[in-house]
Amino acid sequence: MTRPYLPLNALRAFEASARHLSFTRAADELNVTQAAVSHQVKLLEERLAVGLFKRLPRGLMITAEGEALLPVMRDAFDRMANMLERLEGGRVRDVLNVGAVGTFAVGWLLPRLPRFQSAHPLVEVRLSTHNNRVDMAIEGLDYAIRFGDGAWHGLEAQRLFDAPLSALCTPRLAESLLTPADLVRHTLLRSYRENEWTHWFAAAGVSRPPARANGVTFDSSLAMMEAAVQGARVALAPPRMFARQLSSGDVVQPFEIHAALGSYWITRLKSRTPTDAMDAFEAWLLDEIRLVYGSDA
Repeated sequence: MTRPYLPLNALRAFEASARHLSFTRAADELNVTQAAVSHQVKLLEERLAVGLFKRLPRGLMITAEGEALLPVMRDAFDRMANMLERLEGGRVRDVLNVGAVGTFAVGWLLPRLPRFQSAHPLVEVRLSTHNNRVDMAIEGLDYAIRFGDGAWHGLEAQRLFDAPLSALCTPRLAESLLTPADLVRHTLLRSYRENEWTHWFAAAGVSRPPARANGVTFDSSLAMMEAAVQGARVALAPPRMFARQLSSGDVVQPFEIHAALGSYWITRLKSRTPTDAMDAFEAWLLDEIRLVYGSDA
């Protein structure tokens, strides 16, 4: 049986009208008249022999048949748009969606990312940041870089490097710190993860640490460090991620004491088949880490 020919304009008119539930707003989006949109939708309904909308005095109501068709049309148009976007100068451009913990993105990845882009000019990296809590499937991520122990359900995880935490503060505040126990007198900033300071004081051999850190709780080490720089407060953060601030002297690490509570990992869904762009990015990332840290990663 020969399938009916379905004009692209009619399908686009239906998809836009279904999103807006209005021929008028669909017409504005498509830069045509309201009558043209209505005509195209009617043409599609006649070809399919089903009603896609119920016409109401003030807008449209989509029918069950229209609701069944809409997600298929959205997916088809999205896929066409993505492919057209990837075509550049006769070559196919790959899009790579990467989510990263903000601290890692700013403190480590961004300064090095131009080297990947130079080596792989046809891979467009779309970088988003998160606070370690991310749903890769919902957000459409190829990779997510996060901090932890590597045990995430449904994910393949490749360890990148350790990121031990240490006390960081301004040089002025550090002048008053002779021993780790002196920190008890100061405001200690903390992340949403519990007991980080407890582990650090244990590593420092302080027998009576404060019951809990007494500052604001942060979901990002970036914000925590900014708070430490702006006031007489102490952050517990990974020095590896704040090399620039340490080099400039904006912050200092008063004690060579660390609390090892996790590592950075690059993760992907087990159900996600790696693309060439994904393989290239992961290989480049691991090479960069070996270049910087060698066997100490």
